[in-house]
Amino acid sequence: MKKAIYLLGIMLLMVGVAKAQDAKNDTQNGPEIEFEKVVHDYGDVPYNGNGECEFRFTNTGNEPLLIQKPKSSCGCTIPSWPNEPILPGESESIKVTYRTNRVGTINKTVTVTSNAVKNSTVVLRIKGKVLEQPKEAMPEKKNEFGSGSPVNNK
Repeated sequence: MKKAIYLLGIMLLMVGVAKAQDAKNDTQNGPEIEFEKVVHDYGDVPYNGNGECEFRFTNTGNEPLLIQKPKSSCGCTIPSWPNEPILPGESESIKVTYRTNRVGTINKTVTVTSNAVKNSTVVLRIKGKVLEQPKEAMPEKKNEFGSGSPVNNK
């Protein structure tokens, strides 16, 4: 009987230690990054229209947050980010500019890497569609000789 009580006491002690470890892991020290949104939908954008958007985030941790250089999926997507540490509770944004001089679907990503303890890598996504340039807006090439190219007969 004494052995059973002794074993039960040891088991309860082990369960208590395990629970304490779980509680300790839930309150990790360090920065945390929380974005308001991770997808921006431009919808239909006119040719050479405004391709700028902003992804706001907050450092919800308890240490300064550092953003490393974000990487875009192509050269037509240009991110800009804060170079200074973001203190706990402060908010900042990553600005993304998409060059809208290409007609068609937009589906690009920007990968953000930071010193956050939980989600140190976050993928931001932009989507939408760049519309064709209206025909009347396209200039016509005219020369003084009508249509065709001049000939040099030297």
